[in-house]
Amino acid sequence: MKKQFNINIALLLLISVTAFYSCSDLELEATDSVIQDVTFTGLADTEESLNGLYSETWGMLGDQGNFFALNEVTTDEQVVPTRGSDWGDNGQWSSLHDHKWKVDHNFLLPTWNQLNSKVLKATQIISPLSNATPQQIAEAKFLRAFSMYFVLDLWGQNPFREATDAPTDTPIVLSAAEAYAFILNDLDEAIAGLPEIAPSLATKGASKAAANFLKAKVILNSERYTGSAPNYSAVISAVDAVEASGFALQSGYFQLFEPTANNETVLYGQIGIGNRIWNGMHYNMVSADQGGGWNGFSTLAEFYDLFEGESDSNYLGDSPDERRGWVPDATTANATTNHGIGYGFLVGQQYDKDGVALTDRAGDPLIYSRDLSLYTSNEAQGIRVIKYHPYDGSGFNSFRAHETIFRFADAHLMRAEAMLRNGDSGGALAEVNELRVLRGATPFSSLSLDDMIDERGRELYVEFFRRNDLLRFGQFTKNWEFKDPAAVGDANKNLFPIPLTALLSNPNLVQNPGY
Repeated sequence: MKKQFNINIALLLLISVTAFYSCSDLELEATDSVIQDVTFTGLADTEESLNGLYSETWGMLGDQGNFFALNEVTTDEQVVPTRGSDWGDNGQWSSLHDHKWKVDHNFLLPTWNQLNSKVLKATQIISPLSNATPQQIAEAKFLRAFSMYFVLDLWGQNPFREATDAPTDTPIVLSAAEAYAFILNDLDEAIAGLPEIAPSLATKGASKAAANFLKAKVILNSERYTGSAPNYSAVISAVDAVEASGFALQSGYFQLFEPTANNETVLYGQIGIGNRIWNGMHYNMVSADQGGGWNGFSTLAEFYDLFEGESDSNYLGDSPDERRGWVPDATTANATTNHGIGYGFLVGQQYDKDGVALTDRAGDPLIYSRDLSLYTSNEAQGIRVIKYHPYDGSGFNSFRAHETIFRFADAHLMRAEAMLRNGDSGGALAEVNELRVLRGATPFSSLSLDDMIDERGRELYVEFFRRNDLLRFGQFTKNWEFKDPAAVGDANKNLFPIPLTALLSNPNLVQNPGY
């Protein structure tokens, strides 16, 4: 128990001094346990600690706020408009989309704490004092690289504490370039020790393919961290290694997000997918055991318009691109296959499982419209997005824990992008068209960087990486609907502010420009 207690003390000091301000009696006696034996002597059960680290990572990714919101609601893919008294929440959603967030935004400190605490927990597993197995160390290095990468990507600097550092020691802070090198070293060492796992339901944990995928992602974005052009050949090699593990593109787009094995899922988490289903659905949309949606998340019409097809409806056959999905009508709604709920982008009149047109709470037709207002939308405005479908009657409380984290289509497009940026436009075009033909979209006759970022949006919407992609293509500060004009072109928005409690607890941190 003493070891676990000491771990918690170290984590508390690493991530914030919030508790300091809530204490009324701050005087410590010499006999207080908090200042007794705090030396890290190793973890008692590394397998239990590793399983806990996985569970905490999956829990972080499954949330609709915090990590997900910082990576998706800050982009053109997701918008959470205020609807009367719903979803206002003191502007925590709208300020992300319009880029008016401030240093005290509700999602910043929890995300900072979640990621950095996982880095320390992984470091404790890796420590020789814990006597972990070589595979456990490799898995912990992969999970540490994962969390460190997102600290780097979101904030541009990484606090770091060794497992044996005293809780009173101030963590060092790695610069962006130092963190980048550290992460790549972790991944290379992880790849050497991780198991080879082919496409299967066993891809719920770290593998050589998952580590190579993350390596490709990190290198492809390296210019933001090092100031030098990425090693595009290394990106291509890493993706080739993922492919050599047996992963490949697969047809049947929405089936890829069901809890079954497929050739594309490089890594999935045992994550409840209720947030991904219900946070955008109207209150009157239900499946077998779910009482209705939460009527929040939508997407911009301009993002929806990236797809081919009719602009004002999305019924079956309105778009050749299967990724845009389709909305059941009176004849295609079915209680056993779709519960009247569409796939992909929902726009226009919505129906129940019996093909009866749904209404809103006032009794008016439930017609999802392209137009919306960020601050005063009514309950039917905004195009909704659903990628994880309740085809099996899933409600929020149903046990269906399977959310995709890394998918081969992303790796395939990373390789195409590396080819394009490295001068192989013909090879890149062939890669992108291979995917487009598989999805039913019209092949391109030529390929530009604008085409590439749009194709990533079409294939990978709401899969965590839109902010990352827009930053790499220099489009995160571009104008989109509802963005604050003062934020357009503001490079300071490319990083988030360091939470104030983190700054107070670690003077080695430096606040990012603009905050």
